[in-house]
Amino acid sequence: MKKFIKHIKMYMFRGVLAAIPLALSFFVLRFFYIFIDKRIVDFFDRTFGYRIPGIGILLFLLILYFLGVLTSNVLGRQLLNFFEKISNRIPIIKTTYQVGKQISATLSLPEGEVFKRVVLLDYFRPGVWTIGFVTGTVVDKISNEKLLKVFVPTVPNPTSGILIILKETQVIDPCWTIDQGMKVVISGGIIGPEEIRSSRLNTYE
Repeated sequence: MKKFIKHIKMYMFRGVLAAIPLALSFFVLRFFYIFIDKRIVDFFDRTFGYRIPGIGILLFLLILYFLGVLTSNVLGRQLLNFFEKISNRIPIIKTTYQVGKQISATLSLPEGEVFKRVVLLDYFRPGVWTIGFVTGTVVDKISNEKLLKVFVPTVPNPTSGILIILKETQVIDPCWTIDQGMKVVISGGIIGPEEIRSSRLNTYE
């Protein structure tokens, strides 16, 4: 009986994990339907007297396509540069535009270049290790030492977290892939590698 209950609980939990991406997809589609498609369909109905379900989403996708084509040629890049110069003169718009530009640049990086590697760091106190992702490096002009920019994500939401600067000697390499590190963070440690191939966990420098 206990095995049966354990079996039921295990597969119910797996069902919840499987339902999360489906639910998120549903809400995204619902957002597109309510805020884009429904309004454009209603506009066509009032203006032309007939309804075309899906016309809003189709127009939205076409706009994205033509925007991509526009920004891929010289004229489009010049227009973007012109808009950027104007936005830099408006404080609030400047900040918003720069954040969006940085996000776009990050998303346009090839797979594997957003996060360089997974590291462990004793952030809270010595001997208590936290997962971080190296996003790049910065050089200390005084000591000429290369420092690591490490993003420490919030569990189980890796889209938020903190950024800290560390020396290479202050982190250890668990020999995990980026995918393995993300699985640990998103699942709260339930899913992920079962081994850490580093002897430095037993010592503190």
